[in-house]
Amino acid sequence: MKHSGDGEGIEFASKDGRGPVLLRPGIGANPFSWLAENRPRIDELLTTYGGVVLRSLGVNSVSEFNRVVQTFSSDLLEYVHRSTPRTKVGGKLYTSTEYPADRTIPLHNENSYTDSWPSRIYFYCAVAAEQGGETPTADSRRVYRRIDPAVREKFERTGVLYVRNFTDGIDLSWQEVFQTTERAVVEAYCAAHGIEVEWGSGSPVLRTRQHCEATLPHPRSGELVWFNQAHLFHTSALAPDEQVTLVNELGIENVPRNAFYGNGDSIEPAVLEHIREVYEQEKVVIPWQRGDIMMLDNLLFAHGRNPYKGDRKTVVAMS
Repeated sequence: MKHSGDGEGIEFASKDGRGPVLLRPGIGANPFSWLAENRPRIDELLTTYGGVVLRSLGVNSVSEFNRVVQTFSSDLLEYVHRSTPRTKVGGKLYTSTEYPADRTIPLHNENSYTDSWPSRIYFYCAVAAEQGGETPTADSRRVYRRIDPAVREKFERTGVLYVRNFTDGIDLSWQEVFQTTERAVVEAYCAAHGIEVEWGSGSPVLRTRQHCEATLPHPRSGELVWFNQAHLFHTSALAPDEQVTLVNELGIENVPRNAFYGNGDSIEPAVLEHIREVYEQEKVVIPWQRGDIMMLDNLLFAHGRNPYKGDRKTVVAMS
């Protein structure tokens, strides 16, 4: 739809004037010539609105998507200190999170559980699911403003403490997360990023603890954004039967991942539910069309994934 006011003449991908801006190049336009000509405009839209969906661009392969991404950034990031399983599809392109098709991936800002995150994230729809499979978004500025001020104040005052326990055969291994088999490499990475490391003899093999901020000012605009994954790392993000199984098998202190207030206090269940409700209220769902490219400022927009049926392939790059 066309949105009036400050965004007059701008078409949004959603029907209510929220979420990423939608751009449709002219039919038959050379995608790379069009991108070269329109890059300043796209950069401006990303700066102002935080997200852009390119539709009917005429990009028909992962290699062409790589060319598009290289137009905007030649310095793509590796996916290190991982939280979810992905497969590299070439260069520094990855599959989107490989999670069962019947599950929802909650809205989150990429790598907001660390002190190092991409500025931008790019998605390419190589195969649109038969049903569902959308990559919903939420404006992190709106999420911040909607969070209860008392909740926001405590998180801003204390931050978030992320605790990860690596036990063989459960969740991701430490070798997958840190992309190495050398303990010394893990220790060096963690030392450089302020992560506490504790090696064990089995359950767990490794425990890490990292304190991060819960909100951030955007580096260009100074706008405050909600930027953490407390609601996703906390054990309550698991299905009830999974919580029971893990706690019974490992003990609550050894579950694969958990989140606390930065001072170590437990986060109240009602607070976590409030945060999830806010994300749900701010969620914008845009159906994928094959060939779509979505570009997000990773601080300004969270993203997730809806359950789906049929084949689905979405490729991701970060810069």
